[in-house]
Amino acid sequence: MQIIDLSVALESGIASDPPAMLPQINYMNHRETQAQMTDFFPGMSAQDLPDGDGWAVETLVVSTHNGTHLDAPYHHHSTMDRALVPGGRPSITIDEVPLDWCFQPGVKLDFRHFPDGYVVTPEDVEAELNRINHSLSPLEIVVINTSAGAAYGQPDFLLKGCGMGKAATMYLLERGVRVTGTDAWSWDAPFYHTAQRYAESHDPSIIWEGHRASMEIGYCHMEKLANLDQLPATGFRISCFPFKIKRASAGFVRAVAIME
Repeated sequence: MQIIDLSVALESGIASDPPAMLPQINYMNHRETQAQMTDFFPGMSAQDLPDGDGWAVETLVVSTHNGTHLDAPYHHHSTMDRALVPGGRPSITIDEVPLDWCFQPGVKLDFRHFPDGYVVTPEDVEAELNRINHSLSPLEIVVINTSAGAAYGQPDFLLKGCGMGKAATMYLLERGVRVTGTDAWSWDAPFYHTAQRYAESHDPSIIWEGHRASMEIGYCHMEKLANLDQLPATGFRISCFPFKIKRASAGFVRAVAIME
């Protein structure tokens, strides 16, 4: 069995998110925590610790959308499944995501050739599925490899990669897909490029259109995946169980691909 890590490390000091959303990590080494440890044991001094070492510990100031994470339908909109139930239903949060969605056969669509900001269409998805000779099955996890994967942590990361349009996302959801993923910052096209299109059209429906497909059929997607270029098109399983945070819109995930 071969396991391929599909997750980026949670890291500060790199271009992984917009400036206001960057994670902060405070590292405390073994000498800085001597008192934290000895205070539990009255009469103990730092000299009593092996080599004077306490423990190493970190504190975090993070968003649930930092690092590789799984978005719940609740992140996309307050309601979901309007195409399945009259009036839809309340969107599920990350602690309510069915676990069987998160361990399924994977399919990789290679869209690295599309320019940054391009909005993928159903025809693009169908053409790629034909190229790799694959028909989608319900609950398969579909990940898209974009040009953003090679730019993670670089100054232009937030500008890189194509995005999945609403129609392309619905193409997947209508075939039973419930978890998807991308190596870009967002499942949608980068905001920089969408803002330019919006300035010309003033059409609000193009904003976050891939995310908003969840209003019609609820689904989850992973963002900031890694190493998708190492995957074949099919023949692997993806494990992406999210950290269980009560009523949250997303959860951190150590996504991996498993190949027999």
